[in-house]
Amino acid sequence: MGFADLSIQSIATEYDLTVQSVFDLCDQLGITYKNQETNLALEDAKAVIMQILHRQQSAAGEGDNF
Repeated sequence: MGFADLSIQSIATEYDLTVQSVFDLCDQLGITYKNQETNLALEDAKAVIMQILHRQQSAAGEGDNF
């Protein structure tokens, strides 16, 4: 499996999240890590980012309900 040049810290920064929230996502998805500087495998990084985007879209959609 290839590695993305994305650490947990860089994902947190890119999506304006806390490192702890990315740790929590990794835990939920069964992704192992050592610390915030851990570079994620490509498939793991994609899974985390897709989950972040899904949550952001869900949160944005909630504001559209009248």
